[in-house]
Amino acid sequence: MMSNSFVKLPAENTNRYFVLGDRIERRLRLRGTWFNIFDVTVPSGGGTPRHAHASPEVFRILEGRLTIWRLTDSGPEEIEAGAGDIVTIPPFVVHGYANRGTVPAIFSAVVDRDMAEFIETEGTSEPLKAPSPETIARMTAAANAYGITILAA
Repeated sequence: MMSNSFVKLPAENTNRYFVLGDRIERRLRLRGTWFNIFDVTVPSGGGTPRHAHASPEVFRILEGRLTIWRLTDSGPEEIEAGAGDIVTIPPFVVHGYANRGTVPAIFSAVVDRDMAEFIETEGTSEPLKAPSPETIARMTAAANAYGITILAA
């Protein structure tokens, strides 16, 4: 019988990054694979611009509510997701998310190696007060190097 593996990262060993307004904390990286898990805290009024990339993503909402927008074969779809909900984003699907609530939304994201490297390389160690147009332009250019196309900022 195979046993379950359990990995608990001590808080002081958590890698924390800030990408635009989101706080992103690494929870797991399976070395030698594409598999990464990050916890993402989206402040009230925050979100990510619409974008697309080759890797699939899985979001599991832990706290708060998140509005997730994605473009499907049937047209645009908007999902209101709350704690316990799981949303999948297939490869190359244009998507984005927003926190329209009054409290932070927290979700776990399963992402691939390219997305993890983007977060770790381009994320900052301190949150930005408000991203400047220069910061957004720099992040957009950097995203392209990781196979991420940002469509609207």
